[in-house]
Amino acid sequence: MIVKILLLRTILRMLPFDHDWLCREPDDAIRMTGPGPAALLAGSFNPLHDGHRLLADAAARRLGMPVAFELSMRNVDKPELAEEEVRRRLEQFHGIAPVYVTRAMTFERKAVLFPGTVMVVGYDTAERIIAPRYYGNDVATRDHSLAAVAATGTRFLVAGRLSANGYLTIDHLDVPTAFRDLFIGLGEAEFRSDLSSTMLRTGRC
Repeated sequence: MIVKILLLRTILRMLPFDHDWLCREPDDAIRMTGPGPAALLAGSFNPLHDGHRLLADAAARRLGMPVAFELSMRNVDKPELAEEEVRRRLEQFHGIAPVYVTRAMTFERKAVLFPGTVMVVGYDTAERIIAPRYYGNDVATRDHSLAAVAATGTRFLVAGRLSANGYLTIDHLDVPTAFRDLFIGLGEAEFRSDLSSTMLRTGRC
């Protein structure tokens, strides 16, 4: 175990750029080459919970392909994760599924890193992906980013969520007409979980 920890620390320091990745397999094996994921569920996983696992399972059934997880060390709104914190979060995936560690902050960068992958996202994330306010209120910048994602062959599978106004699905999103083919909906009958990492951290469940 000590050898594995030291090896992981060394490898994490070898990911200086957002075009690098490593994959930790369920048996704790680590690789930095080979095939990328067919489908990917990105998140902070603080903590990993049943909602994440159930979504991955539902997406795998819908897509007919395995779903891996992605943990980015960098985030647009938060400080970079320390190596010890990355290791702590990775330990949660032991025996569960492959988890890819990257420095890709945006889905545009993730799409370039893993072309042709189906990105499994929740409603709130999909809303941010298409909202101009997350692109400096510049629609042209938003469209350029979505076009770059489309050019890689990447698509988004969108799960719904419960809100004060009912259960929200892809049908409630104002997806730009030119990019509707980028987004696939995962229906409430296929998946629903009202659990979140924030609820677990704050004890609201």
